[in-house]
Amino acid sequence: MANFNIDSTKNNTFDAIVIGSGISGGWAAKEFTEKGLKTLVLERGKSVEHIKDYPTTNLQPWELKHKGQAINDLRIKNPIAAKCYNYKEDSEHFFTKDDEQPYIQENRFDWIRSYQTGGKSLLWARQTQRMGDLDFQGPARDGFAVDWPIRYKDLAPWYSHVEKFAGISGEYDGLDVLPDGEFLKSLGLNCTEEHFKEVVAKKYGGSRHVIYARCAHITENKDIFTQQGRMLCQQRDLCRRGCPFGGYFSSNASTIPWAQKTGNLTLKNDAVVHSVIYDDTQEKATGVLVIDAITKETTEYFAPVIFVNGSAFNSNMILLNSKSKRFPNGLGNDNGLLGKYIAFHNYKVSISAEFDGNLDKTTEGRRPTSAYVPRFRNVHKQETDFLRGYAAGFSASRKIIQNKNGVGEELKENLLNPTYGNWRVGSHMMGETIPKEKSQLSLDATKTDKYGIPQLRINLDYDENDLKMVDDYVEQFTEMFEAAGFTNIKSNDNNRAPGNDIHEMGGVRMGKDPKTSLLDKWNRLHTCKNVYVTDGACMTSTATQNPSLTYMALTARAVDHAIKASKKG
Repeated sequence: MANFNIDSTKNNTFDAIVIGSGISGGWAAKEFTEKGLKTLVLERGKSVEHIKDYPTTNLQPWELKHKGQAINDLRIKNPIAAKCYNYKEDSEHFFTKDDEQPYIQENRFDWIRSYQTGGKSLLWARQTQRMGDLDFQGPARDGFAVDWPIRYKDLAPWYSHVEKFAGISGEYDGLDVLPDGEFLKSLGLNCTEEHFKEVVAKKYGGSRHVIYARCAHITENKDIFTQQGRMLCQQRDLCRRGCPFGGYFSSNASTIPWAQKTGNLTLKNDAVVHSVIYDDTQEKATGVLVIDAITKETTEYFAPVIFVNGSAFNSNMILLNSKSKRFPNGLGNDNGLLGKYIAFHNYKVSISAEFDGNLDKTTEGRRPTSAYVPRFRNVHKQETDFLRGYAAGFSASRKIIQNKNGVGEELKENLLNPTYGNWRVGSHMMGETIPKEKSQLSLDATKTDKYGIPQLRINLDYDENDLKMVDDYVEQFTEMFEAAGFTNIKSNDNNRAPGNDIHEMGGVRMGKDPKTSLLDKWNRLHTCKNVYVTDGACMTSTATQNPSLTYMALTARAVDHAIKASKKG
């Protein structure tokens, strides 16, 4: 029996363990395996293989029974998931059902989840902006949260590293507030977006900018994409179905297959991580305890280095549940801050209008991105009664008017020859929220999920700072829209709950001081240095940028550090 146990342990031992196969977990798998490390990736959800498991990707509109709209019965059963903008008939199979993992909302929080190989990388909006020194210095400047232990120069080469592999379409804008990256050619702004750009530049003297929204889409053929088996974005704008061309970046199309080709990857699906195992004698983490999602059997896996990339809230939950004699309140939680100082992005309001110019022009194709307005508030000084700032999306398109009158040949001709109305323009805000101690995650003392894991309690809400930011966004964009000659301007408070932004962050924040943070500048737990966290949980503050690119860069940098540190013993 002793020999059996030794063999079992040997078979379950790897050079590295990565928890989660989403955007950050996929990058950890790629970086470890291509450097020769035998790597185990644990994914709590189902297996989804690139192309093979995209059942709706090539369906025509008439082949969808409900014309692409989410099936009503499923919406009723999944009221949280169904609130996501991407939850539709052709993509609902990529969303985790609400009852798969119940949680407790102390305030309303719409936790959007996607448990499968690749996670939410199959469903993300593919917007990719770098954070800059304005963002990394934010907490130190205004005293909210703690100072980041890194600056832009520390992450810049790693941004370049991941951008070249992922493929980022963008333009070189030369803005201090939003660093440039390694860009493929742009798909361009349309004429009305260009009009808005010109008006804003002239009115505000270069202090505000309208730019092409950088996106993770391949727009040029390069050898690195050919090696991945990916090709040009076809501008179908059906990304939520899974892209059979690999035109946009996802773990499924890119990092996971790349890791598999090395022969060093073991990917286990339906593997729900219960906790990280800490050995009090060795004074380090030695592995993870896993529950089989189907059989409910438990298995231990071992490795000298562990990357926790389960998505922000799941990573918090795993660490909170990783209790030992040394860490009775959760792994690395000597200071009691694990699960605290979480934050999100404020998408609470949008604004729309019409434009009766450029009526001799219209759009062509289905460009998978839009225009983008980088943060312009509180950049060089504190100029408002709220902290930090917001970025915004902006897009314009012609209204299509179809004549549905007539029958037979007349109806056919009417439908095939639509006319166009005025331009419709719209913008949505993406505001930075301030991490606060009262914004926190905790494990419920009595309620568990079907795996026996304590349910997560989420206590997070908007505050006065967020509401002041909303008012300012409406005021400023109304002014900008009026200057551009837009009419019928309307703002819309969408009553969107935190969580529906799908940008939850924090709880295992980086910092310089073990008394006020959980992770060091390399994303290691201060008090358990062979455990790294590089998904959204690690974020010290949220900035205004879409965060996925930053997770990728932090992950690649952390793996490089882990490998170098292991060589030094």
